[in-house]
Amino acid sequence: MKLIEVKSERDRKEFLRLPLRIYKNYPNWIRPLDKDIEAVFDTEKNKFFRHGDCVRWILQNEQGKTIGRIAAFYSSKNANKDNKQPTGGIGFYESIDDQHAADALFDRAKEWLQSKGMEAMDGPINFGERDRFWGLLIEGFDIDPNYLCNYTPPYYQALFENYGFKLYFNQITFGRPIRKKLSNKILDKAERIKQEPKYHFEHIKKSRIEKYTQDFLTIYNQAWGSHKGVAKLSIRQANAIMKSIKPVMDEKLIWFGYYNNEPIAFFLMLPEVNQIFKYVNGKLDIVGKLKFLYHKMLNTNKKVTGTAFGIVPAHQGKGLEGALIMAAGELVQGKYGRHYDDIEMNWIGDFNPRMIHVCEQIDAVPVKTHRTYRYLFDTSLPVERHPIIGEKKKKKDKIDKDA
Repeated sequence: MKLIEVKSERDRKEFLRLPLRIYKNYPNWIRPLDKDIEAVFDTEKNKFFRHGDCVRWILQNEQGKTIGRIAAFYSSKNANKDNKQPTGGIGFYESIDDQHAADALFDRAKEWLQSKGMEAMDGPINFGERDRFWGLLIEGFDIDPNYLCNYTPPYYQALFENYGFKLYFNQITFGRPIRKKLSNKILDKAERIKQEPKYHFEHIKKSRIEKYTQDFLTIYNQAWGSHKGVAKLSIRQANAIMKSIKPVMDEKLIWFGYYNNEPIAFFLMLPEVNQIFKYVNGKLDIVGKLKFLYHKMLNTNKKVTGTAFGIVPAHQGKGLEGALIMAAGELVQGKYGRHYDDIEMNWIGDFNPRMIHVCEQIDAVPVKTHRTYRYLFDTSLPVERHPIIGEKKKKKDKIDKDA
């Protein structure tokens, strides 16, 4: 077997084409857009190159046929963040069902990361944000992958674990039928909120996108910006988020909650565009764009993705989750919702019990599970699980109370 660093145009094309052979017998696989994959490795487009580096390889057999691929990367900004060891990452892994091939790919990535001062590697992850290309699918193979989410063969789990990768955290995707009635408990809480005149809810309007962008920024930074490991958004970043979703935005799927006209909550849902991208075969060229518009007009997509949810701390625990979801549901579940059948939430780490509880409250159930692994180069050391959000605060509160 021969490992080749991807540098030439031919190697780049081999890197992109390998999954077509790997997944030829997996009907639920949807080919990612080539442009989304290539953007990760573009030094001009990927900001993580400002404080890190990335390299990728293809693996060929004795006959010169590509049988595997992998990328390795690190970020000096994130390598030591909440980690006991400097930690890099691997991603975009694909290979035939062969442990020797897998080991060759993992070994090469490990060697390169060690040369950069890393002592551990997480994978499969992205050289970028956690909202894309993150985790190994271990449950939910019979469901189409959502946009920018990994779909991987079942045999990959054994290849990773046989090499020595250990569970770092599970990523749970919750889903439910859109028309399924909310529980009486949630409806009762939501109704009480609804009767309070100081609260009101409205869906986004593209004609006032600047206002909702500012409201989104205000809520997000209060709801999530205080969490350890979650950076606050700038207005530039908020504008970029809204700009990126505007082409596929359905106004009646994005809802805001207000108290005395102050923004306090949002629930951001989007049509699941992968249900249309499955018809473009990874190419968003002129033909691909025409196919996209055609299927969009036909209402081919029957799924909604819950992309983001946030409530400012002062209004958490009051049943506002249900009120916001009910406000959206009254429209989406009604006549307007005839084009959508199901909703899936963006994956939630098993280290985030509060958000898991929110999903369970709306009677959503796990429909997919991805797994993020960690491999310590010193295999005599134990791999510790990702810390639970809020656990340190609870311990501190208990110490203060006992004192």
